[in-house]
Amino acid sequence: MWKKLFAWLDERLALNELYKATLDRPEPKGNWWNTLGSASLFLFLLQGVTGIFLSVYYTPSPDHAFDSIQYIMNGVAFGWLIRGIHHWGATLMVLVVFIHMLRVFVTASYKYPRELTWLIGVGLLLCTLGMGFTGYLLPWDQKAYWATTVATSIAGSVPIIGSFIMKALRGGTDLSALTLSRFFAAHIWMLPAVLAGLIGVHLFLIIKHGESEFPGKDD
Repeated sequence: MWKKLFAWLDERLALNELYKATLDRPEPKGNWWNTLGSASLFLFLLQGVTGIFLSVYYTPSPDHAFDSIQYIMNGVAFGWLIRGIHHWGATLMVLVVFIHMLRVFVTASYKYPRELTWLIGVGLLLCTLGMGFTGYLLPWDQKAYWATTVATSIAGSVPIIGSFIMKALRGGTDLSALTLSRFFAAHIWMLPAVLAGLIGVHLFLIIKHGESEFPGKDD
C-alpha cells in the first residue's frame, strides 16, 4: 500500500527527482566545521517551536508581560524548560551563526561563485542579532527595560537619521506599550519571515553551487 501511495505521489510531485537534486549529490570531504550551517538551521527551528509554545501564554502588555513570564516559569508544566531552551538557544544560535561565518571567511568560501551566498549569510546574521535584540525586551523587567533604553539610545546617535530610527523602534520618544508591541511583532512575525525567506535562498544556492572544500596546501 505504501509503495502504491509513494508511486502515486511521485508521479505527480516528482519526489525521486527532488531527492536526487537536493540530497543525493556528492559532497566534499569535510569535518565538524562543515556542520555549523546545519546546526544554525536546527537552532532556528528549535527557536520557532519553543517560541510558539511560549506565545500561547505570553501577554505583550506592560501590565501583564512580566506576570505572564512568571506564570510560564512557575505555573505551566515544563514551562521553565521551554523558556530555558528558548533563552539559551538564542544565545547559542548567535554564537553558532557567527562561528559559521568566521569559518566561511577564514577558508575563503565567500569567493566566486558563492559571493551571493555570503551576502545572504550576512543578512542572516543581522536578522539573528535582530531576533535577539527584540526578544530581550519581552520579559519587561528592569534589566530588559533599561538595556533596551540604552540600545535604542545608541541607535538614536546615528547622524542625521538617528532620531527617526529611535522613534521608529520605540514608537515614540520613550519606551511604552507601543514599543513592546512593536518588538513582539518584529520578534514573532517580521524577522522570522525574513529569516525563513533568506534561509530558503541560502539553501538553494548551496544546493546549486555545492559546499566548498577546505583549502589544501596548494591553495
